[in-house]
Amino acid sequence: MRLNKYYLAAFSAFFIWGFFSLALKPLHNYPSLDILFYRVFFSVVTMLLINLCFRKKVLKKDWNQFKSMTAKQKRSVVVLTLGGGVFLSSNWFVFIYVMNHISVKAASLAYLICPILTTILAFFILKEKLSKWQWFAVLLSVFSCVLLSLNHFEDIFYSLITAATYALYIISQRKNSEMDKFLVLTIQLVFTALILIPFYPTYSGTLPTETLFYGCLSVIVVCFTIIPLFLNLYALKGINSSAVGIMIYINPIIGFLIAIFYYKEQVSVLQLFSYFLILVSIVVFNEKLLFPRKMKVVPSEIEGLK
Repeated sequence: MRLNKYYLAAFSAFFIWGFFSLALKPLHNYPSLDILFYRVFFSVVTMLLINLCFRKKVLKKDWNQFKSMTAKQKRSVVVLTLGGGVFLSSNWFVFIYVMNHISVKAASLAYLICPILTTILAFFILKEKLSKWQWFAVLLSVFSCVLLSLNHFEDIFYSLITAATYALYIISQRKNSEMDKFLVLTIQLVFTALILIPFYPTYSGTLPTETLFYGCLSVIVVCFTIIPLFLNLYALKGINSSAVGIMIYINPIIGFLIAIFYYKEQVSVLQLFSYFLILVSIVVFNEKLLFPRKMKVVPSEIEGLK
């Protein structure tokens, strides 16, 4: 296993998401549902413009590819794409609510639980194999998350919901490999927008007029939605769900540090120890990637090459 563009894409996506609270937290006075509405609607407009202006050839190619598929393949692509849209929008809403109304640490905890769920689901659903050391890393992560949840039952409840929705999104999109990833993401967001539009007149607040809202939302749409989501989907083309799932830890570790040093949230020695164990689990899980072994060349093999 070697470091390649797919690992770099996954790392970049979760590194970017680690700083999400910096753009989202200033909007804590706005209802979570309003933030979700505008995030989805603005993302859809942006991605449709990109596709229609710069990616017409890709659209035509993928449409012809879709038409050439069997009925079973078409059904699979449609179900996985639209189902992914449901999982993604659910994850966004819960995450926004937790970040702005529970705590930054609770939101970070969700993405500590997510790799565990992703790895286990990938093992049972996708039949992805794990080594004994990788299973040890998963168990170490479970133990760390249990420590973090002590005396924080509300946090763990919301974190589990957030983690489950994103784990299911990763698993579903690992299997959804037939179409262009940027186009898949566009369709998912359009589908999500269509689901949300009927609820907008009833459940949205007054139209925001503050420059802060639209400034932060623009950053959220471009820097924390379109770019990292595309990188995440692209990574799933070349590495398995478990590897992508374990890299999610990059996100909450950065978020946890921001919660402590920027938002001044209180942290205990137990929590610090738990995060240290998580760092160890990341190293153990990716041991082959981080410390590649040199192949031993047998003398007889050298003779055979002459």
